[in-house]
Amino acid sequence: MTAWTPSVELLWWEGCPSTGAALAMLREEVAAAGLDPGGIVVREVATDADSEREEFPGSPTIRVDGRDVQPMRDEPIGLSCRVYRLADGRISPLPDREEVRHTLLDAMKGGD
Repeated sequence: MTAWTPSVELLWWEGCPSTGAALAMLREEVAAAGLDPGGIVVREVATDADSEREEFPGSPTIRVDGRDVQPMRDEPIGLSCRVYRLADGRISPLPDREEVRHTLLDAMKGGD
C-alpha cells in the first residue's frame, strides 16, 4: 500500500504580513511528513469575488485536500488577515504547527 499524497494549498492576500512565515512553517511540516514542499500550491486571493469563490476566511489559509487546517465557524469571508486560536487558547496569525501536522498526516492515511 502506498501513502496518499495530499494536495496542499496556501491561500494568501497581499495585505497580510504573515504569508512568508506561514509558507516557511508549512514547507517545514510538509517536508517533515515526507512530502515534497515544492508541491505546495500558493494562490493569491486578490478580489472580493475571489474570496467569495474560495470561501476565504482570511490570510493565510492552509488547506490539505481542500480541508482547512482550522475550519472557521461563522467567520466572515473576505480579504483580511486571519486569526487562529492556538491549542493553549492564545491568538496567533498562524495556525498551530500541531494542527497542520495532524491534518497532513490524516490526509496521508485516508487517500486510498
